[in-house]
Amino acid sequence: MSTEISYNEHAKEVTEILSKGAFLTTMVDGKVNTMTIAWGSIGFMWGKPVFMAMVRPSRYTYECLEKSQEFTVSIPFKDMSAALGVAGSKSGRDLDKLAAANLKTIPGKKISTPVIANCGLHYECKVVYKQEMVQDQLAADLNEKWYPTGNYHTLYFGEILATHLDEK
Repeated sequence: MSTEISYNEHAKEVTEILSKGAFLTTMVDGKVNTMTIAWGSIGFMWGKPVFMAMVRPSRYTYECLEKSQEFTVSIPFKDMSAALGVAGSKSGRDLDKLAAANLKTIPGKKISTPVIANCGLHYECKVVYKQEMVQDQLAADLNEKWYPTGNYHTLYFGEILATHLDEK
């Protein structure tokens, strides 16, 4: 069970927690995949609440997002570092990361992609825009630090269709 809340109710905490890791989850043909993200933002664009997530084309999650056009973000309000470590270091192409990380899911309220159970805060998002990063549009120091191999992110802007907290 969970309680629906406003998308920006925990924005300050999300900003602080996100840098330590959160789960971005996708589902294609009934197969659920999750990955660890530490970059993203919550905002308001096109008259809609939006979660912007960054995913590299080399990731299995990228393939899933391209097919499903929806994702959930589960923000841990407790220590889930071991599960985040598995989700961030293994590929869903090779194994069931949920099983490997001992994670369970619960159905989404507004989309078919589930959220990570007993995590804390959840966003359910439908992709409304995406943008591939362009090398010459990025500051040189950031380019050198974060993209030495040229493996640039695609930015996915997901309309937040539901935001909810796990029941205590």
